[in-house]
Amino acid sequence: MNIKKFTGLALVMALSLGLTACGGNKPADDAKEETKTEDQAKKDEGKDEKKSDGKAKKIAVLLYNGSDTYIASVRQQLEKLDKDDDSIELVFQDGQNNQGTQTDQLNNIIAQGVDGIFMNIVDISAAPTAMETIKASGIPTAFFNRDMTESMKEDDLKDFIFIGTDAPEAGKMQGQILTDLWKKGDMDRNKNGVLDYVMLNGGLDNPEAQARTEFSVKTLKDNGIKVNEVAFQDAKWDTDKAKTAMDTWLQTNQDNIDAVIANNDGMAIGAISALQAVGMNTGSSKDNMVVVGVDATDLAVAEIDKGTMSGTVKQDAEGMAKALIDTMKNRLANNDFIKGTDYKLGADKKSIRIDYQIYTGK
Repeated sequence: MNIKKFTGLALVMALSLGLTACGGNKPADDAKEETKTEDQAKKDEGKDEKKSDGKAKKIAVLLYNGSDTYIASVRQQLEKLDKDDDSIELVFQDGQNNQGTQTDQLNNIIAQGVDGIFMNIVDISAAPTAMETIKASGIPTAFFNRDMTESMKEDDLKDFIFIGTDAPEAGKMQGQILTDLWKKGDMDRNKNGVLDYVMLNGGLDNPEAQARTEFSVKTLKDNGIKVNEVAFQDAKWDTDKAKTAMDTWLQTNQDNIDAVIANNDGMAIGAISALQAVGMNTGSSKDNMVVVGVDATDLAVAEIDKGTMSGTVKQDAEGMAKALIDTMKNRLANNDFIKGTDYKLGADKKSIRIDYQIYTGK
């Protein structure tokens, strides 16, 4: 055989063997990643098995409206806690802002059988009927967000608890944000010495909306500021309804409005959208209007940090979710809702109140 050919053939065979050997052993990083992925899969599989072995307590979560920005953030926090806790399994239902739909959901989950219920009721006036239905089932229930404590008695605490906020405090904090801005001297757009505002209300029959509306204005008056309500709209917590109202007001009173007071951030965002359509509150515009909301949603915080929104009052979704889980687990362990926890009942002796915080930027 020709020596050159033999040498070339040997070299090819050697390279081939070398490549085969390398291919049979993955690089260390890849091997680690594969092991990590397999370990995570086993871990997740183990969690799923624990959730489905019948030992996890099933809790139905009835939301008044899953598209509400704040309620969506509470759901997100609940899902995080559920994922990390093998002892519970949350099942979500969206009432889509329809009490009839939610009532059907309540009846169905009771018939199917659950260990606990978190209920964010659509219509507060339906609370007595819902409580009667739930009490007959014997399922412990934590109402949340929409304050229905007027329908509760102290001796209902073995069956129910309400977890929410102190609604007047949100209004007071909005009033304080506006007071601080007014005292800076550049908020009076028509220079009449009066704080002219429009109010975007969440619901005429909603206690939280009523309290936020009342106490935001009362705080301004208590701080010695003259106020004038230019317009009022029940926008039902809805961004689009708020934008429509603001569009109309800007057509007739653009130069005579100093501030927009919105009962939630969703409506505040609607107002900002209308303002930006006429060249205001863009972040670089010279002519801006003060807009305040409640909830400290991610979108509102981003607008505040950009300078297009003036402030909000943080409603703590994470704190709300944690209180719901902690108190329900306590109750399902045959304790009362708050025994042995760090939570305390509010002045009404029927509820836990999560604190608000002012946010006006980084």
